[in-house]
Amino acid sequence: MTKVLIATVKPFAPEAVEGIRKVCLDAGYEVLLLEKYTDQNELVKAVVDVDALIIRSDKVTREVIEAGNNLKIVVRAGAGYDNVDLAAATEKNIVVMNTPGQNSDAVAELAIGMMVFQARNKFNGSSGTELNGKTLGIHAFGNVGQRVAKIAKGFGMKVFAFDPFIADDKIEDHGVKALQSVEELYASCQYISVHIPANKETSKSLGYKLLSGMPQGATLVNTARKEVIDEDGLMEMFKNREDFSYLSDIAPDCATDIMQKYESRAFFTPKKMGAQTAEANINAGIAAAIQIKNFIEKGDTTFQVN
Repeated sequence: MTKVLIATVKPFAPEAVEGIRKVCLDAGYEVLLLEKYTDQNELVKAVVDVDALIIRSDKVTREVIEAGNNLKIVVRAGAGYDNVDLAAATEKNIVVMNTPGQNSDAVAELAIGMMVFQARNKFNGSSGTELNGKTLGIHAFGNVGQRVAKIAKGFGMKVFAFDPFIADDKIEDHGVKALQSVEELYASCQYISVHIPANKETSKSLGYKLLSGMPQGATLVNTARKEVIDEDGLMEMFKNREDFSYLSDIAPDCATDIMQKYESRAFFTPKKMGAQTAEANINAGIAAAIQIKNFIEKGDTTFQVN
């Protein structure tokens, strides 16, 4: 019998777990549950004889991969998958997938919500500014970026995007102006919403040289990964540009320093929470189960990332 392990330090909502169970049990699979574990060795032991693994932000290291004697597929319930060792999985012919689009509304709403929060001076009672008429640049125009654009247009923002992997006409089908370089995007927009993945090419790619080209009233919103930020450049930007704000649901390593010196121009959520809505939690979990079923029964690798 096919065994599916749900391994989550941060558990799914009960409704999501029930939805995953239903998909798997209807297919004749056994479902195992590992929640709120405190030691990575618990995951290493739990994965030994399972065929499929569903995770959230859990780290699927080489050790986990090598321990999975029967492991055939790992599905990250969410968009980012830098918490999975893709090279190790590929070496063992293990398919790794994500569930693109399932968390997009939640992340997009958080990005826009943080913009409103900062524009209105964190609702401290003082006079703020409006998003209407402001320029917004979307750095990577995937599922989340597209939803950010849709909401921002409703606010009356002028929306631009840069994504070298999406054709200009596809971007402009959304009523968004496609720009030709990342430098042009940042130089054109008062607000930037970041949705790039964390990899060797993007690590520390957003630094002072790029950020300093932003217009007056510059606000950087990061719901992607903290690794894409050059923190030395970020601190230099705060120091040299009194009009600059940084908002993120992934606090940088220098967060304490930022909040001590520039608290009015920064906001960080207590933990990464872009996908933390009831709807996103349920949608991503059930999508992961369906993808496992389709892979095992049909060999469907539509959302494979390795």
